[in-house]
Amino acid sequence: MILVVASYAKGRLSKATYELVTAARQVGSEDAVGVLVLGSGMDAVAAEAAGIADQVLVVDDAAFARYSPEVWGEAVATVAAEGEAWLVLIAASRSGREYSPRVAVRLNAPLLEDVISLSRDGGNISAQRYSFLARATETLMVETPVVVATVKPGIFAAATSGETPGEQFEVEQRVAASRVKTFEERVDASSAVSLTEAEIVVAGGRGVGSAEGFERFIVPLAEALGAAVGATRAVVDAGWRPYTEQVGQTGKTVQPKVYIAVGISGATQHLSGMNKSKVVIAINKDADAPIFKIADYGVVGDVDRILPALLEKIRG
Repeated sequence: MILVVASYAKGRLSKATYELVTAARQVGSEDAVGVLVLGSGMDAVAAEAAGIADQVLVVDDAAFARYSPEVWGEAVATVAAEGEAWLVLIAASRSGREYSPRVAVRLNAPLLEDVISLSRDGGNISAQRYSFLARATETLMVETPVVVATVKPGIFAAATSGETPGEQFEVEQRVAASRVKTFEERVDASSAVSLTEAEIVVAGGRGVGSAEGFERFIVPLAEALGAAVGATRAVVDAGWRPYTEQVGQTGKTVQPKVYIAVGISGATQHLSGMNKSKVVIAINKDADAPIFKIADYGVVGDVDRILPALLEKIRG
């Protein structure tokens, strides 16, 4: 069996989970794909998972109402061992990168991180991932009974629902109380569009000029289009936008239907995170900017002149 660990938000599976199922189908065409759902009040999530998996393993308990890397790691490893899974797939999100090493240690298995492809030849498992700021592709090969891998979001296509829903199983897990005490400030971001789920992304680079420029141009344009806001690493490093909006090699990988790059030169590190977008629209005052080489449509001009006119047209 291949075990996929579901990620979800607001009672819906994340796009990354659908991508993990595709990855599982490709690497193990004859293996059953099981989706593990951890949480509390998981009926809707489990039902959705049944549409894309052969089996859905549900751990529905109040102990899992809030994410804990310690608790998640123990539960995933236990279910994987009991189900004799030879491959455990986890989305390479911030939380996935946090608890996946714990799973690997408990299973005495190698951990392959941020993979972009997986294949199996007998007992050998091969994986690829980007290296040297996406300038090279690194190939890894392991020969082991069990492998844990985190998969870079936005690489695989989303799985489609099958005709026959997968069978659901309730799994009981008795997990010791976490030794980690978490103190956090919760911010309501319910109105924000998820960057990795969005069909349209409006991203800005240093050419936007300032944090105020983002608030004047990028954010209003994203709101008008129902899009997510993205940013380059330089923008995030400058403190103009939060890390959660960073697109690129050290940020998130996206593949929306439309990617609007505003004031972005087109460095290799950034392109690696958005080059699978269906349509790329570039707006930049530098006609020689590398971004125009991959753009489907390009506009040469100043951001503070083009975006107000574009917003006016959109708003009617």
